[in-house]
Amino acid sequence: MPEATEQTTGDGRWEPPALAGSVAVVTGGSRGVGRGVALALGDAGATVYVTGRSTRTDGSTEGLPGTVDDTADEVTRRGGQGIAVRCDHHDDAQVAALFERIASEQDGRLDLLVNNAWSGYERSDEARFDAPFWQQPMWRYDAYAASVRAQFTASRHAVELMRPRDAGLLVTISYTDGDTYLGQAAYDMFKAASDRLSRAMAGDLRKTKITSVGLHPGFVRTERVEAAWSALGSGPAAVVHSAEYVGRAIAHLLADPSVREESGQVLACGDLAERYGFSDVDGRRPPAFRLEGMMSLATRMERLNKVIAAQKRSAES
Repeated sequence: MPEATEQTTGDGRWEPPALAGSVAVVTGGSRGVGRGVALALGDAGATVYVTGRSTRTDGSTEGLPGTVDDTADEVTRRGGQGIAVRCDHHDDAQVAALFERIASEQDGRLDLLVNNAWSGYERSDEARFDAPFWQQPMWRYDAYAASVRAQFTASRHAVELMRPRDAGLLVTISYTDGDTYLGQAAYDMFKAASDRLSRAMAGDLRKTKITSVGLHPGFVRTERVEAAWSALGSGPAAVVHSAEYVGRAIAHLLADPSVREESGQVLACGDLAERYGFSDVDGRRPPAFRLEGMMSLATRMERLNKVIAAQKRSAES
């Protein structure tokens, strides 16, 4: 099979599917992939509950730009309805309160949960990201474990809202590359666990019309990557895409009447772009991301973290 290559499809303009009346939750929506997903759903006219810990009043995690308030406002500006909710997805009571609020405000309706919140990249300057497992701090393992638990917990509550209508879509954001080791033992294990969770939930939902899929973005140009872009070289530029590319994929999945056939599958944004015929915001259509060469994903993350840390020190001096 020939290797997939990037295509240019136009100027990036997009005809979003009509999702007015749909209700979605996007966890970890302050920035990065979550923000991009929420904005694309806003383009499609959806009501989007944007959750996360970063707010205008409480500040943002690790001082990175973006809050749930900013994202929700932009969702509304684009034609949807953005609703910002401060929610620490490690706190079961806050998660329960989130879904109780949705049930009350939306007459029990929920069409989509995007499990995007992931705290495993925080505190990256405290320990090498690609260190061998015996040198990894346990707080990093715990952060990964808590992130997968958060996906599990949010999904439990979401399904309870979806079951009365026997309809809905769970999308769990992750990344693995077959049997390729990602370069850090705990990271590799818990990313695989996210994929396995999406498959397992589909198994439990097999007698319903609720769909569960995993979704793999490519190399996303998030705020973290943007902070170090000039030092990353030309390699990532060939495959990088915006966070909204992920959101466009999810919007088309939600609008697809045959999406139930995908339940239990792990999908790639590049493949969905080919299927549904959409491009990224710049008109390119990056293919499904695959690790190439000898550099692991963890080593790529470590180099990125070093650049960001150096820039932070320079700014503080």
